[in-house]
Amino acid sequence: MHLSQLRKGPVVVREGEVARVLNGTASVYELATAAIGAGGLKAEIARRGLGESVDLTGADFALPVSHPDPAHLHLTGTGLTHLGSASARSAMHAKLAGQETLTDSMKMFQMGLEGGRPASGQVGAQPEWFYKGNGFAAVAPGDDLVAPGFAEDGGEEPELAGIYLVGPDGQVHRIGWALGNEFSDHVTEKVNYLWLAHSKLRVASYGPEILVGDLPADVRGTSRILRDGKTLWEKPFLSGDANMSHTFANLEHHHFKYDIFRQPGDLHVHFFGTATLSFADGIKTLPGDTFEIAVDAFGQPLKNRLSFAPKTPGTTQVSAL
Repeated sequence: MHLSQLRKGPVVVREGEVARVLNGTASVYELATAAIGAGGLKAEIARRGLGESVDLTGADFALPVSHPDPAHLHLTGTGLTHLGSASARSAMHAKLAGQETLTDSMKMFQMGLEGGRPASGQVGAQPEWFYKGNGFAAVAPGDDLVAPGFAEDGGEEPELAGIYLVGPDGQVHRIGWALGNEFSDHVTEKVNYLWLAHSKLRVASYGPEILVGDLPADVRGTSRILRDGKTLWEKPFLSGDANMSHTFANLEHHHFKYDIFRQPGDLHVHFFGTATLSFADGIKTLPGDTFEIAVDAFGQPLKNRLSFAPKTPGTTQVSAL
């Protein structure tokens, strides 16, 4: 089952190839909040019932879920989690002196290989973790991913995102899974890995549909960049438990172990990392390029165009009260 929300319309439930309007539902956030006390999403959807059918091909999607107060939506992520991701990141961070010792990226990746898949109920190795922003940085499918004027780069990161709602008692509930573009500045990151935090403070997009229920162990899709309507770059996109050095349960634990991330009513969109970057293949993205991430199991592809905000002269001024 899949959930989505149209920009000027209803919440939509898709089962198989059939998509229908969910009766009496203002938003997926409202639906999920009600489902906490109603036996889950499927039970709450069955209670409300489905209406007319909808064609989602080329639909004008909103974010599949958002918070009525954007400050209570948290965009976060983990990196170096996929079996193919270390080589690209290590090359990016390699010391110019060409030393043979492991880079910090490789050390972190090795920790995941050795301890990222603990037995059920056990705590495994901590992953790399980063903060991207709040709901003000969440960009709907189809909208531009706008890099700040000072950015050195605007690069795609095709990922899976987990979407979570914290219940009134602090219990974390997973709404489902979505395609995500964890948009980053790889040129800034390459200067020094300690600038990773700066490179991640960018907008991000997820959706258009949420996959409700179990995630396939082997997720396979395509990440591509279109320029002037033609494919500039394309590569397979792999994710899912079979392709990762960490289990999803371990990554979820190391995010939600912090009390601050278990505040009632808060919404979390957590990106789980990637092994596929056009930047690693020497691609320089340009304003107007379109990123497209497609996985059959997730329904409609996630598409966003790249743009840059104007550069502002001088420094950001702070005034004293």
